Amino acid sequence: MTEIEEPKSLLRTAEDLEIFQHSKTYADVFTYVERLALAIHGIELTDPTLPKPKEITALLDLFDSINYVIEKNPVKKETNSRFGKIEFRSFYDELYSSLNSLLEKLPIELSTQHLVDLRAYITNSFGDRERIDYGSGHELNFLCFLLSLDKLGYFPDSHELDKSVVLVVFSAYLKTMRRLQLLYWLEPAGSHGVWGLDDYHFLPFLFGAAQLSPLTRPRPLSIHNADYVEEFKDKYFYFACVDFINKTKTGAQSLRWTSPMLDDISGVKTWKKIEEGMFKMYKAEVLGKLPVVQHFLFSTILPAPKLPEHKIEEGVEDEHDHAAHGCCGGNPLLSTWGDCCGIKVPSAIAAKAAEQNKHKIPFD
Repeated sequence: MTEIEEPKSLLRTAEDLEIFQHSKTYADVFTYVERLALAIHGIELTDPTLPKPKEITALLDLFDSINYVIEKNPVKKETNSRFGKIEFRSFYDELYSSLNSLLEKLPIELSTQHLVDLRAYITNSFGDRERIDYGSGHELNFLCFLLSLDKLGYFPDSHELDKSVVLVVFSAYLKTMRRLQLLYWLEPAGSHGVWGLDDYHFLPFLFGAAQLSPLTRPRPLSIHNADYVEEFKDKYFYFACVDFINKTKTGAQSLRWTSPMLDDISGVKTWKKIEEGMFKMYKAEVLGKLPVVQHFLFSTILPAPKLPEHKIEEGVEDEHDHAAHGCCGGNPLLSTWGDCCGIKVPSAIAAKAAEQNKHKIPFD
């Protein structure tokens, strides 16, 4: 009887990262991102011709079930804290306990091993249970979930369905994550690097730029115009992300203050150039940053390259060479999802809610 292997994170050092970046799994992940982006050039989220065969609708049913788990775990204890709400852990535990039965409903025959692999990727797509946070590393797990399904032959005509994978399935995932962020005040899993683009996500900006890549209107500078944001937020990921930032960030309603990197990018003349830049940035700031990919899960579907053996002290996990990586001033602190310093970052959503409550009329 073949022993079941649990997916594992194995990247520990800068040397590991370099080996990973030259591996087949790395190439498969990035090629998949490129393939998905190319499939949605010029296509709107609301395009009525997007194919929705049973493989796509089954994934939407999966998200319906996940959203039902959210409904069963409301926030019971209101708090003035600007950090994550502990009810998230109840949601996480219930989701984990039900995932086997949910994944078995997908229209594909799965071996026990492949079920374990998929469960690991989908579980880690929704944030960290203990830290109650979320970042681009968790988002990467959902990409790996989709890539794993693709490798298992789940999508009957994968290239034809790529646009639905992004504009229907990934869109459903993003909506669920926005709901989790708003309800449980998930903290950003990081305070530097890629998180200058957004507190939580990267791929919606990349996919959003890809949607807009062939277009000359709306222009990149249009993200500063509230009317344009309102008009295009339901059609393009990029504008939907800007809309979410505008509604959840405190302070001056200007991207110059809330999201300076987005403000800088808006000065680029074409969406094509922005798309090209997003690919480079994804390589550098997500797949190229050890604090993110040290949590990358290798599985039988997405296997690990041959890595040096590392002696990890008992009780100490997910540690990497900070001096070699050049982060944290070289301090040997435990790394976490996306933030190698382990610094808890308050939720901007929580800050916004606190600000609104402060100005609320007592009797309205």
